[in-house]
Amino acid sequence: MPASTPISPTLFIVMFTLLGLLVGSFLNLLIHRLPRMLQAQWAAQCAEIAGTPIQTEKAPRFNLMLPRSRCPQCERQLLWFQNIPVLSYLALRGRCAGCRQPIGIRYPVVELASAAFFMLAASRHGATPAALLWSACASILIAQFCIDLDTQLLPDDLNYPLLWTGLLAATLGWIALPLPSALWGAMLGYASLWVVTQAHHLLTGRTGMGHGDFKLLAALGAWFGADHLVALILLSSVAGSVVGGVLLLSGKIAGRHVAIPFGPFLAGAGLLAIAAGPGRLERWLPPLFPFSGIGG
Repeated sequence: MPASTPISPTLFIVMFTLLGLLVGSFLNLLIHRLPRMLQAQWAAQCAEIAGTPIQTEKAPRFNLMLPRSRCPQCERQLLWFQNIPVLSYLALRGRCAGCRQPIGIRYPVVELASAAFFMLAASRHGATPAALLWSACASILIAQFCIDLDTQLLPDDLNYPLLWTGLLAATLGWIALPLPSALWGAMLGYASLWVVTQAHHLLTGRTGMGHGDFKLLAALGAWFGADHLVALILLSSVAGSVVGGVLLLSGKIAGRHVAIPFGPFLAGAGLLAIAAGPGRLERWLPPLFPFSGIGG
């Protein structure tokens, strides 16, 4: 019986990149539907607790599978060839085939970002569990970035899988991170933002971050370890402060007390750390933040 021929590294990278495009298409659906699914679920739970009569009419099924993808403007159902990642957007020139309303640029951007991280993971790790795991991590961070930006929600449905997958990967040795570092990273990640938020509440009487931010940083700690938490927190905090300052000065927000979601900056820092590779983020930060003590 002839021996099986292993797949060439180049072919694997190409195939994995195409898989990333498909995953990116699914991420767009997830970003759009998951918050609405959760809000409907919470509304039903509140109605049940309050004893409010719930409509008995059978509502159309709405989940990650049904109904089929539609234009958010005219509700026209998309044909299969209008769902091809990136190519459909280019073929339609960024407009719905039915109502001709513009299609958000985010759709191809998310698909291309997903493909880029899949390609990076495949070229860096080859055909190993690490490639699949880091691609999954990047995919969840992309989704969290967009969902929090849109709705100021960081769903537990994404935070918990990200956290437990990171801990499991460290336990099984599928990523180059000792389990103790992953555990400490998760605990310190949650505790650090919890302490900051409690101190902020005591000083100002206002709530700062939500628990979703705590859980997201805990998940990042499980993937990157306790040693990299300072870099992640510093990068996300500075980016958030700069963006907030620009929005305030430009008049895009009304005042200092307008809530700006922190999750996109945490997720963005995590994505940058994945792109940089192990240990490189810390080497990039000292020139930008010479008084941070990182790398010193």
